[in-house]
Amino acid sequence: MKIQNIAHTMAVIALTITILILGQSIILPFIISILIWFIVKKMRNLLDKNSVIKKYIPSWIKTGLASLVIIIGMVIIGEILASNIESLAASYPDYSSNIHSISEQINAFLNINLHDELTNFLLTIDFSAYFKSLFNSISELLGNTVMIVFYVTFLFVEESLFQNKIQLIFSNKEKHSGVVSIMKKVDKSMSSYISLKSLVNLLSATLSYFIMLFVGIDSPIFWAFLIFIFNFIPAIGPIIGTIFPALFALIQFGEFTPFLIILFGVGGTVVTVGSLVEPRLMGNTLNISPLVAILSLAVWGSIWGVIGMLLSVPITVAMIIVFSQFEKTRPMAILLSEKGRV
Repeated sequence: MKIQNIAHTMAVIALTITILILGQSIILPFIISILIWFIVKKMRNLLDKNSVIKKYIPSWIKTGLASLVIIIGMVIIGEILASNIESLAASYPDYSSNIHSISEQINAFLNINLHDELTNFLLTIDFSAYFKSLFNSISELLGNTVMIVFYVTFLFVEESLFQNKIQLIFSNKEKHSGVVSIMKKVDKSMSSYISLKSLVNLLSATLSYFIMLFVGIDSPIFWAFLIFIFNFIPAIGPIIGTIFPALFALIQFGEFTPFLIILFGVGGTVVTVGSLVEPRLMGNTLNISPLVAILSLAVWGSIWGVIGMLLSVPITVAMIIVFSQFEKTRPMAILLSEKGRV
């Protein structure tokens, strides 16, 4: 009997992964719409803290304005980034001549010939290919803007009807209150994570932008955005977000000084904000084991690529909250949690 249950579980997991991969073009815009929905709700709740706004401005107007601001912001940022990426991709071949200058500086400093090895290493870092891939991803996301707008609109329409549906499905008061409690926990955790993490990342990206602006690296706003986005990825995200602009500065200037300023300046900024500011703001908002965070990063990254990495933490948070509410899945929630408290 146990073998049969294991077989059924494995079949369900395999089917789920297949659906996630094949349905990526439909599922990803919907998940992004849900995240936007959480952000809009957070903004609406912040507006409602003002008694005048709460009393005189209807909820649908606040929802509409918040949604409009976010979607317009996404489109503007997407256009700016796409323009920056195209410019960087076009100018990158001009910097390849600096590789020889870099190798000569290393040879003079270490008194060894690393020209061939360094040239091969730097040429393998094909920024142009990465830029074009990222440009295609942003273009694809902008192409789904209409679909995302429709999803967000109908999520808010459904929001007003969903409570009644839950009440009809769970006529038992105890079950109904349990389901409502789960939904509130997921809502609170997701909203807190998205808003606070965005604030922390924005602080890191802004400080890093001024450092890169001082150095004179091309398109600092693009690299700042890259730092903002990659800081959502646990553990390896901040490292990648720091190394990429540092290496690009090395190739752009052909000197080690800009490289070291960005590497230590941006790296130090990200580490300081992450270790001092983030714990104070976020506290115990995320109850995820560090090992689980890395594993979820690998799993969702293999399924949906970079976007899957960005979504890995919110998805895992939701799973822990939901699993913790049911007796059969509670052990799984305890294993996924940081300290076993769910």
